[in-house]
Amino acid sequence: MQLTINYPQFIHQPLFWVCALLVFAIWQFIRNKLRMDVVALLVITFFSVSEILTTNEVFAGLSDPNIVLIALLFIIGEGLVRTGVAYQVSDWLMRVAGASEIKVLVLLMLSIAGLGSFMSSTGVVAIFIPVVLAICSGMNISPKRLMMPLSVAGLISGMMTLIATPPNLVAHSELVKSGFQGFNFFSFTPIGLAVLVLGIGYMLVARHWLDDGESIQTEHHKNTSMSQLIESYQLQGRAKMVVIDSESSFVGKTINELNLRSGYGLNVIAIQRVKRLRSISIAAYANETLQAKDILLMDISTDDNDIFDHYCDIFHLRPIELKGEYFSDHAKSVGMAEVSVMPEAESIGKKIGELKFRAKYGVSVVGVKRDGEVVEGNIIDTPIKLGDTLLVMGVWSQITTMCNKSRDFFLLNTPEESKHVAPAMSQAPHALFAVATMVFLMITGLVPNVIAALIACLMLGKFRCIDLKSAYNSIHWPSLILIVGMMPFSTALQKTGGIDLIVEILLDIMRDLDIHFVLVALFVFTSIIGAFISNTATAILVMPIAISIAGHLNYSPVPFAMIVAISASSAFMTPVSSPVNTMVLAPAGYKFMDFVKVGVPFTFLIMILSVFLVPILFPL
Repeated sequence: MQLTINYPQFIHQPLFWVCALLVFAIWQFIRNKLRMDVVALLVITFFSVSEILTTNEVFAGLSDPNIVLIALLFIIGEGLVRTGVAYQVSDWLMRVAGASEIKVLVLLMLSIAGLGSFMSSTGVVAIFIPVVLAICSGMNISPKRLMMPLSVAGLISGMMTLIATPPNLVAHSELVKSGFQGFNFFSFTPIGLAVLVLGIGYMLVARHWLDDGESIQTEHHKNTSMSQLIESYQLQGRAKMVVIDSESSFVGKTINELNLRSGYGLNVIAIQRVKRLRSISIAAYANETLQAKDILLMDISTDDNDIFDHYCDIFHLRPIELKGEYFSDHAKSVGMAEVSVMPEAESIGKKIGELKFRAKYGVSVVGVKRDGEVVEGNIIDTPIKLGDTLLVMGVWSQITTMCNKSRDFFLLNTPEESKHVAPAMSQAPHALFAVATMVFLMITGLVPNVIAALIACLMLGKFRCIDLKSAYNSIHWPSLILIVGMMPFSTALQKTGGIDLIVEILLDIMRDLDIHFVLVALFVFTSIIGAFISNTATAILVMPIAISIAGHLNYSPVPFAMIVAISASSAFMTPVSSPVNTMVLAPAGYKFMDFVKVGVPFTFLIMILSVFLVPILFPL
């Protein structure tokens, strides 16, 4: 068949303008001059003004459940951050992997591929984005080195089971509809495992292509660490921990009643208490009643350990060893910050003891700097002067409350550990229960995925794991706009006959090819379409064609359907190929070409692997 095109007439056809707009959008993505969400808005505007698509067709993405699902999963990820779950996972990965970036990458990809086999890969990636950022922060490496393996593993997880991604279900449904036996739950698993091993090996090499020499270490060192603040304020050796015995006179009394600071130079910073089988940190308010077995973190005003031991004997307190960098280890609950006095504040001229920091805010002032020098002696009797810097310690939630509500003081500096603050850490078990409920609902299919995610979000709100303000702020709106803006291309190509034209050409090319080259052509065709529209839409468009081609060539349609499903999930080549890619774009600071230079070679390797492996596993 010889295809002829009347170019003067073609340029007046809607298909020409759709193709031109597609080329324009890709070119803008490559140039990286305009923000991607701005390009998406321009696409929406053009389709609407040109009347190629109706208004409902242009904005159909806003009613797509997957868009709502992505937004909800951002909220769930934030809930895991606020409850400290995300950082506990990152701590576990770092603890197991040690200082080895290779071990972190391998464990990360294995974990994501395993979870994504039974739930939405988009959900897994959304949950793990803060985990990866925390790992990069702890290891002082650029997020670019681990964010791409994160998205790659998320996409590979779609190749692991029948329910892992919609294209797999589309392939199964199309086979059954055509009168053939469909796939079983683990039909995809052998190929998925082979691709996962290939992907891990590939990303161990490709991560070096993404590192542009930038490191988050420079950014982090703008803030000092807790240990540096302790050293700066000369607090070494002053932090002590004690357990309250049942015979202690502290039991049943408030901190204010004990008069510890003015009477004995003992300053309670925070209280650790076992509640419902877990340890929680409690703000040391003046009216907080102490209980037996409470663990007190204290700042003492004397360097004489004998005096401190004497107090412990008197009050029946049992000293326990304060191991290592206590504040760094407990940075998710107990912290510190530098604050300064506002001009014309009522606090100026008053002694620190008179300001009742503990009674008002539940925090303690443990150090004062004046003109860059540490004020020595008993600071409780030190009057505050304009320009003084105060170091406050306590539970993070109370430090935040103080900085937000106080009219006399403003926040100067927080240590780098503040990035890992978990304001709702006590609600971590509830957050895990909410996520487990979502995973169960997604695996069983009792409700649609978007409803499962909505139920989880409502549970997070009910359990106070997240508030409305944090929920709305956690949604990355540019990513959603980008996805919504690119979705109309699928409708426009179908409406203007673009898909039919490409399929006609493809069928003509395949007719006399060897079977392996037929599968290559089918894989390439699916990958090209999937680079710019959703993998689900790609599978829906291409799957009937693949089965039809198999019938014309007298082959089993099963390997053809499998090739299309694997190719649809191989959406590695552009940031708009999959929501998984789009989600990691901003946090890692990737450019369009980063996905091209990593994704294109990897897609080629998967094509070679699947073209030879699929006919062996699924005979022609």
